[in-house]
Amino acid sequence: MYVLGISGSPRKDGNTDTLLDKALEGARARGAETEKIVLNNLKVAPCQECEKVNDDGTCRIEDDFQALYGKIMKADAIILAAPIFFGSLSAQTKIMIDRFQCYWRYRYMLKKPVPGKMRPGALILTEASQRESFLDNAKALAKNFFATINVEYKEELFCPGLEGKEDILKHSDFLQRAFELGRRLR
Repeated sequence: MYVLGISGSPRKDGNTDTLLDKALEGARARGAETEKIVLNNLKVAPCQECEKVNDDGTCRIEDDFQALYGKIMKADAIILAAPIFFGSLSAQTKIMIDRFQCYWRYRYMLKKPVPGKMRPGALILTEASQRESFLDNAKALAKNFFATINVEYKEELFCPGLEGKEDILKHSDFLQRAFELGRRLR
């Protein structure tokens, strides 16, 4: 099983990355092959809402998105991890999701068959505040993204109160829950 972890955090080795690493460790503990992609390290342009689009679900813009798209479509399971900014997903995460607009069109407007079977997915969110309502928008966006790419929203881990870069290290319960999330993802 190939589990793809996608980090939408701009902060290297911060709370979101640490939780994603722990979830991928859990997946490896049960024998999965894992890979982590840090969106902030990629050159991915925002969706340009092109007038002329490909009818095969791929995006016309040539950048690092093409390789990311291939890995997402190949993955047997996906773990999306992102911090909450202004009550939503980080810009890096949202740009990636928006670039799947071509695939959304392929699937829902052109009614093309979706290759492969339904795959499991998980969402890990971190935030500085304790405002549960801030998670609702991010969760809805992730669920829509997962549905578009044939991923079943199976697991979630929400970690509030993490302001500083290494605050997660003070929360062994969150780290253990991330590890278990990775182990359960099938």
